[in-house]
Amino acid sequence: MRSNGQENRLSLMLRGIGWLGLYVAVAVLPLVFAVAGTQSAHRGFWIEFSVALGFVGMSMLGMQFALVARFQAMAAPFGEDALVQFHRQISYVALAFILAHPVLLQVGGVDVARLLNLAQAPWRARFAVTSVVLLLALVATSVWRKRLRIRYEVWQLLHGVLSVLIVGCALAHMLLVGHYLGETWKKALWVVMTVALVGLLVWVRVMKPIRRLRRPWRIAKVTAERGGAHTLSFEPVGHKGFRFQPGQFGWLVIDRSPFTVSAHPFSFSSSAEHADGVDMTIKALGDFTATIGQSTSGTRAYLDGPHGVFTPDRYEGPGFVLIAGGVGITPMVSILRTLADRADPRPCTLFYANRALDDATFADELDALADRIDLTVVHILETTPPSWDGERGFLDQRILARHLPPRSEYLQYFLCGPGPMVTAVEDALATLAIPPDRVHTERFDFV
Repeated sequence: MRSNGQENRLSLMLRGIGWLGLYVAVAVLPLVFAVAGTQSAHRGFWIEFSVALGFVGMSMLGMQFALVARFQAMAAPFGEDALVQFHRQISYVALAFILAHPVLLQVGGVDVARLLNLAQAPWRARFAVTSVVLLLALVATSVWRKRLRIRYEVWQLLHGVLSVLIVGCALAHMLLVGHYLGETWKKALWVVMTVALVGLLVWVRVMKPIRRLRRPWRIAKVTAERGGAHTLSFEPVGHKGFRFQPGQFGWLVIDRSPFTVSAHPFSFSSSAEHADGVDMTIKALGDFTATIGQSTSGTRAYLDGPHGVFTPDRYEGPGFVLIAGGVGITPMVSILRTLADRADPRPCTLFYANRALDDATFADELDALADRIDLTVVHILETTPPSWDGERGFLDQRILARHLPPRSEYLQYFLCGPGPMVTAVEDALATLAIPPDRVHTERFDFV
């Protein structure tokens, strides 16, 4: 008989296949509609191929809005961080298709270079050039945001505005060219599809904030933690709040309107068994987090959540291995607190990497949790005190191999921390023959 966990994984896998199939269908369906009922002289392979790439590239650009719309049904099979990673990588594919479009037109005999003279070029060419230039600007400001010293809040606003302008200019270019969009119904199809996809941005930035406006929270307490972190305890105002699964996260706005673009994702650090509020433990790392310790009790806040699939509640196993680097300990503490409140007997091993012991947030509580559940904590420090007899340096394959419990290939692994550490540990676990479907990661890299 199939277990509930197996049935859940099978259901999520089928849903994931369904979403991927829908993505492919939406990407290529415009090609079918473009050629339907069209009777025109063949213009050569390269021209037709370039047009096909342009149509597909445009569809992919539009679907970027869906990938970051925070639909929990869509994110459930993959996780929001995986969707964002896909959003980032597929953007390069869409960019390649869009850039290939004019290049292949030139190869096919169209004098594209002449159309670059915007002073004399027709409007269809002006819209095309504008769309491509804005697309390049969007990619550049995303890839090099930190190098360009663009604040996260500014980048969010810029990203949204550029995205709408890019899709709008690309649509205007297609309608003005009109070779495969001569019929009114085809033009209407593209307009409706584009408006619907851009409307997802309105859903995220307008409709969801309206819902959050009716469900405010307030800061009940601010607690200073080791390692420059602070725990903010939130309580619902005029509503029952929400229940979450250990390891999940939410988008937070403090002392601002829920319509602001400056929402930030943070993991919940409290036990999922506590129904009267939620905690978030946030480390001062720059931008918004630099002043988080100055927050005061009573301050109004808004939470969009819960989100994420980084939770042991989704996976069955005889035990857990939690691997955290720095502030990546936050979802792990939520998991451990929840297991303790549930009196879960399954063993847990926590690998916790930090620069120094003073940076190890929750280090004291971890010792207390080890008295409540079957927990083994392995600290890995780059800088160690004279009396330190634990692991030194960086978390690597050797340290993992020394401390992984027996039959480690049957355990469930949860890994959260800086991107380079997550990647390195993933490679180390693969070398240790840990099945990849048992390794679950959270990166929180949404840019």
